[in-house]
Amino acid sequence: MPKNFVWVLIICLILLGFTAIASLVLGSRSIGWHELIDGLFYPNVDSYGANIVRKRISRTVFSLCCGAALGVSGALMQAVTRNPIADPSILGVNTGASLFVVFGIAFLNISHANQYIWLALAGAAITAVFVFGIGSMGRGGATPIKLVLAGAATSAALSSLVTAIMIPRSYVMDQFRFWQVGSVGSANWSAIATFIPFLAVGLLIGFITAPALNALALGDDVATGLGVRTGTLRLIAALAGVLLCGAATALAGPIGFVGLLATHVIRLILGADLRFVIPMSAITGAIILTVSDVGGRLISNPGELEVGIVTAFIGAPILIVVAMRSKVRSL
Repeated sequence: MPKNFVWVLIICLILLGFTAIASLVLGSRSIGWHELIDGLFYPNVDSYGANIVRKRISRTVFSLCCGAALGVSGALMQAVTRNPIADPSILGVNTGASLFVVFGIAFLNISHANQYIWLALAGAAITAVFVFGIGSMGRGGATPIKLVLAGAATSAALSSLVTAIMIPRSYVMDQFRFWQVGSVGSANWSAIATFIPFLAVGLLIGFITAPALNALALGDDVATGLGVRTGTLRLIAALAGVLLCGAATALAGPIGFVGLLATHVIRLILGADLRFVIPMSAITGAIILTVSDVGGRLISNPGELEVGIVTAFIGAPILIVVAMRSKVRSL
């Protein structure tokens, strides 16, 4: 256990609590403490402020869950690919999910979260397999730089297909454009109930595979010598990452950089042991996404700036710094 793990955990949990409270009280209409207490604990109180708090509860829970899913997904993808800048948005997984969702809207008349989620998962999985396959071709196998290039090329190609489907269909564009930028504003308890099983399974697999993924970071030969079935491990961990990313993308849209930011913050503080990086990435991802959501509400007050725009604005410069410092080394 890292010597400062307990303190980091306590600080992160405190930040998580403050973040959740900020999500409930801050927005186009700020909430006082009495209204917050009424909204949380007194369902019979029918004041305007208490009702706003009740509406924001589902949004806050959904934001925390999506952030946790994206944080762990980023950690798993970085471990599987041994690529320090791997992230669902960088490897094209988000774009694959987007393509399948827009295809469902255009040709299958899909309009509900329960239908989005299966299409997004299929798109994310197929794209992940394709990118890894392309990145594994040639001498040296799946190197970090080859995977990033394969992801960038695949993302560009799939984005063009998304545009080609939408342009002649204005109704698809109207429905898809709000989903595409990434937002947790339309969260409801039905969407949360749909998302929770995928989140639970993905997190459980991530926690269970963490010790073996530590061995994988030492190289395939060393991991095999330690009794790890590297092919099976990569498949299981990648499926967990795609499950988390695909489910979050289906319900909130393609929100980028959360997994990258959360994982690198924790790795910088605690080191590279995935037994601690994975669970702490869940907490940090939840904090980052929820803070970004609150920031989007405050920046555009009385309107709202979608959380996907805020995370991209924050994440892009950090990605450049990470890429410069890591020089695209393997983990």
